[in-house]
Amino acid sequence: MNTHDLVAFVAVVETGSIVAASTRLNLTQPGVTRRIQNLEEMLGAQLLDRLSKPLKPTAAGREAYEQGRRLLRMLDDLKSGVANDGVVRGEFRLGLTPFLSESGLSAPLDAVRAEFPALSVRVVSGWSPNQVERVSRNELDAAAICLPDGATPPADLVADDLGSQPVVFVVARDMKIPRTVDLERLSQLSWVINQDGCGFRDTLKRRFDAEHLPFTVAVEALDSELRLSLVSRGLGVGLVTPIGLKRSAFRDKLKPVAAREFNPAVRAWLVHRPPAGRLTRPINLFRDGLDRELQALIRA
Repeated sequence: MNTHDLVAFVAVVETGSIVAASTRLNLTQPGVTRRIQNLEEMLGAQLLDRLSKPLKPTAAGREAYEQGRRLLRMLDDLKSGVANDGVVRGEFRLGLTPFLSESGLSAPLDAVRAEFPALSVRVVSGWSPNQVERVSRNELDAAAICLPDGATPPADLVADDLGSQPVVFVVARDMKIPRTVDLERLSQLSWVINQDGCGFRDTLKRRFDAEHLPFTVAVEALDSELRLSLVSRGLGVGLVTPIGLKRSAFRDKLKPVAAREFNPAVRAWLVHRPPAGRLTRPINLFRDGLDRELQALIRA
């Protein structure tokens, strides 16, 4: 097998197009196409659905991608292991959930880049359930995620617990609602919340469904400050951690509301597939740095 062909195929799957893959690999588009065709001929299977936009792998292609990614990672491990200088090289694909992006993209990322200058770090943002799936499929080397407290990552992944934080319900300060309510009262309000795909949103909806209560979403927004701005203007009830509330520019316009018999929390994790190989030290360095950042925020 020509590993250059495999690299081209992986690039097409991850970018979704020949054009983007050619840019990533600094090759011509015909050159990338030729490499894909070589790999398909060698494996005796069609790997890409060429009618889909963006390009997607076929069933055989998905298997080839997962196995191919694993093979390329092993080759990177081999190169780093036998290199005379002991330098960690290659690519480190790191997933971050939006909640941890600010903490993870500061000192922890800087520490990895300073300690391993020959390592190319590529950061991908996304919701925690999707990040876990991508780690399981070898599309990411590691991911910092948040799950509802009590939920745990899949058993086949290495998962380092980075601690939990409570989640606070907030409404506009001038809204006429008690500071402690039951779920039925909260169900009468509309929600300003993350877009669908957020694990905690799914957990919250399941709790309301179990109580046979409505869960009405008024606004979906990814940015936490935008959500708190909308809540402060009376558009509905929102969710935020105490740290997020303390740091928000809208904290003086918001009122925390406790829910009887419901004390939600989120727990942060750093997950990766075993073994980590050459990425063991970078992953551990990032994990320790993120843990320090989160603990400092809790103490602040």
